[in-house]
Amino acid sequence: MLAALLAALSSGMWGVADFLGGVASRRAGPTQVLLISYPAGALVLTVVAIWVVPGQLSGEVLLWGVLAGSIGLVSMVLLYRALVQGPMGIVSPVSAVVAGAIPVSIGLARGERLGPAALVGMVGAVLAVFLASRERGMTLAISRTTLFTAIGSGIGIGGFLATIGSAPTESGVWASVISRWWAGLVIVAFLVATSKVRLPARYPWLLVIIVGSLDALANGVFQLAAQQGLLAIVAVIGSLYPATTVVLAWLFLRERLAPAQVVGVVLAIGSAALLATAA
Repeated sequence: MLAALLAALSSGMWGVADFLGGVASRRAGPTQVLLISYPAGALVLTVVAIWVVPGQLSGEVLLWGVLAGSIGLVSMVLLYRALVQGPMGIVSPVSAVVAGAIPVSIGLARGERLGPAALVGMVGAVLAVFLASRERGMTLAISRTTLFTAIGSGIGIGGFLATIGSAPTESGVWASVISRWWAGLVIVAFLVATSKVRLPARYPWLLVIIVGSLDALANGVFQLAAQQGLLAIVAVIGSLYPATTVVLAWLFLRERLAPAQVVGVVLAIGSAALLATAA
């Protein structure tokens, strides 16, 4: 149950971070948002790793963190770009469908066994994300370029989740900390080398710092969830974050919420509850 609760918490935090990150990216650009959000998130998560959830730091954890950070950075650039190009209520669910499938496959491949309740919950979660990505008439209202970008981000996010979830159980959240610092250093070095460190005059500083903090903390919470339960289950619960993004986009951006999307959000909540009993 604890694993499911932690996974659900990470899901909600990712959903809010995606929404706010999309808003910030429309104001300042995806790479400029990541330039500040990644170091900000790294600082916050480092404090958590030292004083709240202490763990063992080792060479193995360092390798997992660097790998996760590299994968995660590419996936976030693609995700924010897709969120700028298309409706948040569609981009986020499409990305999540792909993201949830990868760690589930890896978990099953390494011998995790799922009961009937877990299987039903996983099917419901996939259907929920699918419905949440549809508009009226069940037509996918998104360009081909944006769709491929969202799929690419999903592959990266799935790989990131699988990597973080595979870090040593005694490491606390250090793999997430290292991944965030590594990714932050890479993007800062890239932007400096290409002379693209040009923040807009009205840069949304507070919004970007909140985005970075939420996203980094969600990574750490998910790592703890993976240490407490099966990767295949916690990954599916974690991938339900589009439900939060869809609702926020509807509330604050007035993006149309079709009946199918409403069903998807409700089904996502039910699926998470069912998976919680099997975690």
